[in-house]
Amino acid sequence: MSLGQRVSSDHQLTRLLQIGVVLEEVVESRAALHIDSLPPEERADFDEEVEELLAEAAAESADHRERLEALIDDLEADTVEYDEINALVDAQYGPPEDTDGVLYDQLANEETAYKFYDDLITAIEASDTEFAVDRDRLLETLSEIREEEKEGVEEVTEIMEHRA
Repeated sequence: MSLGQRVSSDHQLTRLLQIGVVLEEVVESRAALHIDSLPPEERADFDEEVEELLAEAAAESADHRERLEALIDDLEADTVEYDEINALVDAQYGPPEDTDGVLYDQLANEETAYKFYDDLITAIEASDTEFAVDRDRLLETLSEIREEEKEGVEEVTEIMEHRA
């Protein structure tokens, strides 16, 4: 399903929200693992600003996941457990080689999430479907999350520019 289309059913909306949950779980897992994954010689470049960024990103993703799960609960569906996604992330992605890799990874995560929510909001707004979840609450939640992802992109970009 392309997000350029309308969201036309509760089932489709649920699947898209579940994708958002998985996306947030991946971001949360990767941000939480980055600090411990760098070799000791690279940790010297891993300053407090980057550590704070990653801690905030992990906490924000956990909050986003919980907000999405609340919407999914209203649709009477289930989500994938964080521990399952965390194990898959550990198995699939190797740790970045250096601090720059951590920042590029975080930027890619924030941009991907922003684009996903932007497309999802557009697809919902293009739909005239009445969902089991309150449409205003749904769009407000997704818009808030999208704005926080945009702020995350800007924050990572600013840190990268200062380090260049």
